[in-house]
Amino acid sequence: MNLPPTGRTTEDLLAEVARLKEHDLPVRGGQVTAYVYDTGRAGVHDAATRAYLEMLEVNCLDPTAFPSVVEMERQVVGAVADLLGGGHGIFTSGGTESIMLAVKAARDRAARPRPNLVLPVTAHPAFHKAAHYLGVEVRAVPVDLETYKVRARDVAGAVDEDTVLVVASAPSYPQGVIDPIEEIAAAVGGVPFHVDACVGGWLLPWLREAGADVPPFDLSVPGVTSISCDLHKFGYAPKGASVLLFADPAMRRKAYFASAAWPGYTIINATVQSSRSAGPLGGAWATLQALGRDGYAELGRATLEATRRLREGLAAIPGLRVLGAPESSLVAFEGAGVDVFVLADEARARGWFLQPQLSYAGIPANLHITVTGVTLAGVEALLKVIAESAEAARERGPVVLPDGLVELVAGLDLEAIDDAAFAELSASVGVDLRPGAGQPEMAVVNTVLDALPAPVREAVLVRFLSVVYGR
Repeated sequence: MNLPPTGRTTEDLLAEVARLKEHDLPVRGGQVTAYVYDTGRAGVHDAATRAYLEMLEVNCLDPTAFPSVVEMERQVVGAVADLLGGGHGIFTSGGTESIMLAVKAARDRAARPRPNLVLPVTAHPAFHKAAHYLGVEVRAVPVDLETYKVRARDVAGAVDEDTVLVVASAPSYPQGVIDPIEEIAAAVGGVPFHVDACVGGWLLPWLREAGADVPPFDLSVPGVTSISCDLHKFGYAPKGASVLLFADPAMRRKAYFASAAWPGYTIINATVQSSRSAGPLGGAWATLQALGRDGYAELGRATLEATRRLREGLAAIPGLRVLGAPESSLVAFEGAGVDVFVLADEARARGWFLQPQLSYAGIPANLHITVTGVTLAGVEALLKVIAESAEAARERGPVVLPDGLVELVAGLDLEAIDDAAFAELSASVGVDLRPGAGQPEMAVVNTVLDALPAPVREAVLVRFLSVVYGR
């Protein structure tokens, strides 16, 4: 895009925004079962939007210049701490930044020459990203293939004198189960222990209040030293809102960055970012205030009931099986005689998005559904679409790849071909990524990826993203 020679009107710009969004998935109504979280309450969304805009141009860089940032953050972090066993916190832009800071704090506290972190294979890739950026080795531990939970003894067995952090999930995203937090904390005593509750931190307490059997998982558990909780998930705040809590304020200080080695303004950052809008903070603050305890308790009850109905409904659809026993509102299911990647495309054609998950570490390929507060109103419609899509997928049969395609992709020197050549290769197997080609069916893409080892998957995904974004 080139800059226009003269400025455009607001009406013109908003009309173009609407045009650009024509093919986006809907963010309201519950038909997208990943990425977005909807209360179904327009008033809450409006309050958050207005507060977000009010704080949009406020810069979190210097809290002495904008004391509103300090007060809002104290209130938001305090609400999370009250729910999750106390602690001392930082408001961040999302789970990845919270995790990045947790790993940084642990690394800097330990000051080991060859630091490592120990985590289950089901832990979020944000830990791998943080370790990559921060020079920390990752030691991944397998999970039980019936419960999909990591075993405390396996975690303890991977810990050594260079381990700076142990990680577990409450819940893990792939199957929605809670790792044995108390057992792990007892098994690795003395090693900093982070609980990734980015998904569950603001959900599990309300599910427990609604009657769910939720084991202890937060800072009230002896040995848990930090926990992350995303408010833009089940806190229903606008994107860009997460909280990282530390049991010890000294550990929180290790997450900070300060620099006085230049002649300019004072640099002291609580987050990875320096300048950042206070809009997400304002949106999170307003969402918490607009819903209150009663609102979250009601959403928790609705979410728990919708999850129950979904699991029962999936069990009644021939060929589908829920993986494990989800303890939250994240549900994953596999197919027998049903290609789940084809099922996902069939559901997308019917206006619903189900999130594909590739096979890994003995866990089969599956589809993932995040149940939110709005799901209860549409759970029967969702089950109807899944049943119809499963039958259509059974009739279509599984994806059949051209002979030798997987071996060809696995053997490619991706660094030796440019993006244009990669796009041509993709188009030749029915996945046209070029501008104007429209949204391709993803079953072929996912089937190819599923057949490749993880490092090759990653390399292909990088090229995929490069082609999609172009120059």
